[in-house]
Amino acid sequence: MRAKIIGSGSVTPPKVVTNDDLAKTIATSDEWIRTRTGIAERRVSDEATATSDLAIIAAQKALISANIKAEDLDLIIVGTTSPDTLFPSVACTVQDKIGAAKAAAFDASAACAGFNYALTTACQYIESGMYKNILVIGADTLTKYVDWNDRSVCILFGDGAGAVVLTASNDGSGILAHWLKAEGRLGHYLVMPGGGSRDPAEKNGRFIHMDGKEVFKFAVRVLEESIYAVTKLADLTVADIDLLIPHQANSRIIDHVTKKLGLPKEKVYVNLQKYGNTSAASIPLALDEALQDKRLKSGDIVVLSGFGAGLTCGANLMRW
Repeated sequence: MRAKIIGSGSVTPPKVVTNDDLAKTIATSDEWIRTRTGIAERRVSDEATATSDLAIIAAQKALISANIKAEDLDLIIVGTTSPDTLFPSVACTVQDKIGAAKAAAFDASAACAGFNYALTTACQYIESGMYKNILVIGADTLTKYVDWNDRSVCILFGDGAGAVVLTASNDGSGILAHWLKAEGRLGHYLVMPGGGSRDPAEKNGRFIHMDGKEVFKFAVRVLEESIYAVTKLADLTVADIDLLIPHQANSRIIDHVTKKLGLPKEKVYVNLQKYGNTSAASIPLALDEALQDKRLKSGDIVVLSGFGAGLTCGANLMRW
């Protein structure tokens, strides 16, 4: 028994902030940002929009796509590190708002790798036979936690949400292999110091702090490692991949790794130029767009791989 994606949905806020917009307030330029990140613009949520607001819309779209009702869901998992509140979870808020009365619900916190962690967790419930229908969401509004005067961080992030519906299947398709990793010894390279139990008064600030050089080195290393590892677990090779959907953080990371792997550009889906780094939303947002762009066909081997704060990394391989 495998977990199979039968529906997807995504959403981004309407407000667009371009590189030229940022250049009006900080010392940067469109060329500088594009050259170093590949990002041209990002979506930014307003003060009234919380992470759950985006997650709910993505969830509703995914349910329509899957042609199932919310009351048929057994479980909801949301990958996020920007919840509306420390508790209740975003997943519980979504459960209430979409009317999934019988579904259990919880959040998974692995930053930008959160969707892959949540997806892998959901698969275990289906493969064990415990649940049949599961909603997995990646949603973040990290622009609320960036210092818009910090050029090294504010150019990178955007807001969004993506969702998929998984169901039990034995038709040979579905998610074939999973791979998760954490290197907590490197966690200090990407931190949001304020707001947690160590600093509830946010004396150390509420903004994201990142050592970009060290995170870049980690990302390049583990993105390659994860792709090799998950294909090996599925008794496949990199050459068998029909579409790679990596975490949309930086085009230089993606280009470096895919060149080393020998994957042609047409086998790699990239949309970060439009949205920036949407954290846990990145991969499901790109997956939903890839489906809309008709980049996937039945039988294709698809790899989803992401990395993030923790430092964490995760990958899933599926036969579409």
